[in-house]
Amino acid sequence: MIKVIPILLAVLYGLVMYRFSVYRTAKELDDQSSVLADPKLVAMSKQMAKALDIPRINVHIYEIEPVNGLAAPDGRIFITRGFYNKFRAGEVTAEELASVIAHELGHVALGHSRRRMIDFSGQNAMRAALGMVLSRIIPGIGVWIANMLTSLLAAKLSRVDEFEADAYAAALLTKAGIGIGPQISLFEKLDALTKSNNGRAPAWLMSHPKTVDRIAALNKMQIRWDN
Repeated sequence: MIKVIPILLAVLYGLVMYRFSVYRTAKELDDQSSVLADPKLVAMSKQMAKALDIPRINVHIYEIEPVNGLAAPDGRIFITRGFYNKFRAGEVTAEELASVIAHELGHVALGHSRRRMIDFSGQNAMRAALGMVLSRIIPGIGVWIANMLTSLLAAKLSRVDEFEADAYAAALLTKAGIGIGPQISLFEKLDALTKSNNGRAPAWLMSHPKTVDRIAALNKMQIRWDN
């Protein structure tokens, strides 16, 4: 029984971290975001909402600079201020930004956003439990190995989610009359758009599939639909 207690404590820790993460994320998004009001993007949003036969899509501007889009577990879609600024500067078209909204809607519709929050708790519990076990077997580096293994697993699951959300977005954009073209053209720009000051892509992009693989998957999908 004594040997089981550390694992139970690790699971409890994961659950506490999950609840805290949900609260912190929701509060930060509430405090640092506003409803999207740009006429062109609102029109695109309405076009996709009509294709989905829903009243509206809740899109917000998240006041941070990194170029990104995200979906909250409650179904809200967020485009970062940095991404919106790229649109205002003419580096991204309204249709391309609509493809980001469609992609994030895919995460919501397919349950990725909520599951990722749940996965977060599981990953923390597994990381803590595995770290306790490995640190006894391999003192000094056991925790490091546990962190590496859980991070690799999380990244693999995330890449699968991205391909699924890409497919959902492609179907929605096609049904809305926007087409897959803007989705592909945005991917072709993505590496340049997301470069950080030190010349590397931001950490969140590392868990995404390679851009060329995502484009190839979309092209195959387009060919299959055309036939």
